[in-house]
Amino acid sequence: MGARARVVIVALLGVLVLAACSVGPSQRPPVAVRGETTSGPPPTTAAVPADPDALPAPQDQDPLVDYADCTADTVEAVAAAGFPVPAGRALSASCGELSVSTDPARPAAGASRLGVLRVAAAGAPRTRPALVVVGDSAGGGSARSAGRLATLVSDTVLAQYQLVGLDRRGTGSDLIDCAPPEARAAITDTPPVGGATDLGPLLEQARSVVQDCYLLLDNTISSYRTASTAADLEQLRTALRVDRLDVVGIGDGASAVAAWAAAHPRSVGRVVLDSPVDLVSDEPERSEARAGAAEATFDAFAAACVARGGCPLGSDPRAAVAGVVSGLGTRPLASADGDRLTAGGALAALRAGLGEPARWPALAAGLAAAGSGDPTGLIAFLAPVLGAGGTFDDELATACNDTTRRLAPPEVAQLADRWSRQYPLFGAAAAQRLLACGPWPASTGAPTLTALPADTPPVLVLGTAADPRAPQDGSRRVAQLLGRSSFVGWQGAGQGAYPRNACVTALVEQVLVAGSVPRDGTVCPA
Repeated sequence: MGARARVVIVALLGVLVLAACSVGPSQRPPVAVRGETTSGPPPTTAAVPADPDALPAPQDQDPLVDYADCTADTVEAVAAAGFPVPAGRALSASCGELSVSTDPARPAAGASRLGVLRVAAAGAPRTRPALVVVGDSAGGGSARSAGRLATLVSDTVLAQYQLVGLDRRGTGSDLIDCAPPEARAAITDTPPVGGATDLGPLLEQARSVVQDCYLLLDNTISSYRTASTAADLEQLRTALRVDRLDVVGIGDGASAVAAWAAAHPRSVGRVVLDSPVDLVSDEPERSEARAGAAEATFDAFAAACVARGGCPLGSDPRAAVAGVVSGLGTRPLASADGDRLTAGGALAALRAGLGEPARWPALAAGLAAAGSGDPTGLIAFLAPVLGAGGTFDDELATACNDTTRRLAPPEVAQLADRWSRQYPLFGAAAAQRLLACGPWPASTGAPTLTALPADTPPVLVLGTAADPRAPQDGSRRVAQLLGRSSFVGWQGAGQGAYPRNACVTALVEQVLVAGSVPRDGTVCPA
């Protein structure tokens, strides 16, 4: 499927509600309910406190990055994505680039440039400590994620930090745009069915992606991986001229931050891993877990639609959506400008929309409209994936380079058959997508996560009960592997927990502002 107009990337983060919390009794998982946050003047030293569980104070930066003012463009972009700057808040934004090794594993491969966005309260000193933001590969550039987050965080956070977004490989200045448009469309539009299915055409399209990307990227296709982002973070720390880095990572961006922390424990400052993806498991286990998480998120979406009243999908949204997908399987819809919506495309749009609860009403309306013959609403959800500057190529490259196993068509067909019964909406498509990595070059896989040394500052790991891209069990496993961590579970839905929920927000500010981690095992209600 094509989508002609550039659409601002789907937002990663939800509406902020300020509050704080206290934890419950020790004989059960503590549930955070209420309390107070604290604030104070921004410290300027990176010294490690004597208390091994206390967090290092944020350190003033003296960046080597050459920035140019881009306030107007940044404010316009985040507002277009649905995140206007709150009344009474004035922001300034500066754009720059960071030179990094194109492939950290092969120094001879040369250098690449990644976009860096610095967003701060207007008038903030350039030396104010940096809170680095690393977004998910499905959300486009991390620099944009920093811009959006600057409209959502509390004044307390902005008084202590300026947000610095570092683009992921394949986004922004380093945009990867190598797959033939017809191959992107074919992979997306493959009918999501189990059983005996001819997967030959899908495999051929996957081969065409690898062939074209290999030619255009001059054999650097393997550099688009989580391990590269982990290395980029350490180069950014050096460019900011700080001893320790304070970071918020989201989704597989949080996984990259976890890998950086494991590789550079002495560089760890105040770190929040928001819904990291478990990269220790390989395929097909990773895709199966994500299919199950997407089903759980859909259930939350359906319940919210019915609870609001007047749900356009009726009293049984799952049955309604299944009907829409089935109808598109036999009769795709064309929009007025020539874009085409298929069953596979509808499910891709649904997956893209499930991560942002603020857009669930529009997603429900788009699904209902498609059932009545109007594909426009769902095509809008696909544009940030398949349109100009979309995330398709980067998502695919990152996913394939972070796995070692390549599955053959018979294996994929068996999984599609089984998963279509276990995960009725997303199982077959999740299995078929595995074939897209089949022709991909051999990979060393995801970076190894090792336990943090005992003298490393503890990190906060958040997990969301219904996150379509990061199953909560996987986020909890990341916390267990790191060791020096505190895990907080949020019983809500959407991609990432911060700052969607008042309880979560208070606990994150306990880390970023007060410099202490909440109790391990704390649970925040939805």
